[in-house]
Amino acid sequence: MEIDEAPQKVDIAARIVTPGTAITNDSAFMRGHGTFSEHDTIYSSVAGVVERINKLVSVRPLKQRYSGEIGDIIVGRITEVASKRWRVDVNSRQDGVLLLSSINLPGGIQRRKSESDELQMRTFFAEGDLVFAEVQSYFADGALSLHTRSIQYGKLRNGTLVTAFPQLVPRSRSHFHTLSCGVDVVLGVNGYIWVSKHVPASKVEANAELIYSDKNEPISDDEREAIARVANCIQLLNRLYVKITDTSIIFAYEASLVHSVKELLTHDVAVELAQNVMARLEQQA
Repeated sequence: MEIDEAPQKVDIAARIVTPGTAITNDSAFMRGHGTFSEHDTIYSSVAGVVERINKLVSVRPLKQRYSGEIGDIIVGRITEVASKRWRVDVNSRQDGVLLLSSINLPGGIQRRKSESDELQMRTFFAEGDLVFAEVQSYFADGALSLHTRSIQYGKLRNGTLVTAFPQLVPRSRSHFHTLSCGVDVVLGVNGYIWVSKHVPASKVEANAELIYSDKNEPISDDEREAIARVANCIQLLNRLYVKITDTSIIFAYEASLVHSVKELLTHDVAVELAQNVMARLEQQA
């Protein structure tokens, strides 16, 4: 790796750097993640954006695995059913863990989980199922401990999964959004995004069996097209590195209506829509 010659004075500002770029030679600064020190100068060790917190200088990689925090809302895929727990792929360095004691029983019954519940674990979640959950803690080995103790969390149905860069999905108050086109979007901060047909919460609450059902609702052709259009809008935002929020998805969806669904992933159309979204976001700001 080639290292830039240390300049006499370097301005520490938020900018994109490549490995080996000199960040600062001021001895008052400390090096953080994504940097290394040589000849009293701090260099970047990864391609990313320079960040400064007081006297700590670090580089946030442009692309990286999801690093969970307590309270994060994530979408994951069940990879293994083990003793009193499920292993969940959360797009991180290691699988998350969903304990049997951390889920809701059908009907919202509050009681201790018994041996009969353990024998029926695959009726709740089986390998390959997608789950909407929250990070509640860490285990000693750094694995994320998840829970679904809420009516809004649980098994995901009636839609499709879109994978994006985790750093493009910001943490916010709500990660579950119902768009005006009749599509529900779950924005997992781990980069897994679920796009599905809208099902009223009252319907799920009225029928406890739907919480762990494996059967999809009837989906019309118009609903399928709306789901596919929203999913393609998210993919083009991800490809062109635009922040993925409910607002940016709505802007992209509205701008995409003049194109067919399959045209949205072509380069020229994707660039046009992404520029349109960024312009509208700047106006809104």
